[in-house]
Amino acid sequence: MTKQLNDHYETAKRVVESYIEGFNNRDMQGMADAFNFPHVRLAKGNFVTIPDAQSLIASQQKVTAMLRDEGWHHTTLETLEVVQAGPDKVHAALQFTRRKEDDSILHAFETLWIVTRNASDHWGIQFRSSYLLSDAATLGRTTP
Repeated sequence: MTKQLNDHYETAKRVVESYIEGFNNRDMQGMADAFNFPHVRLAKGNFVTIPDAQSLIASQQKVTAMLRDEGWHHTTLETLEVVQAGPDKVHAALQFTRRKEDDSILHAFETLWIVTRNASDHWGIQFRSSYLLSDAATLGRTTP
């Protein structure tokens, strides 16, 4: 792995791990800090655009309720592979597992995340394209 690719891998990994830590702790500000905005997610045939940190934070109470209704307890990052990297953007292929309290699998899914460096030199997750089938992935939207 070239030094630049390795540096970008480490940057993307830190950002992803920071987001997952916030997600698992239901730390809305921590999750927002790991994003660049506007943020877009494509899942279940739906695009969800989150324009800013306040909108993300406001949506998370609903997401928390949906996760609990599904039996979610925590999410684990299984793999992270940088597939493309440049000076301001990293494309990363990831595999996550959403788990119940007994560590059994609720959802296992692949996803492509784009981590960007914005004009303020902040690295954050800007786009996620996911194969997750949970309604929580789309804030409850079920039709395109």
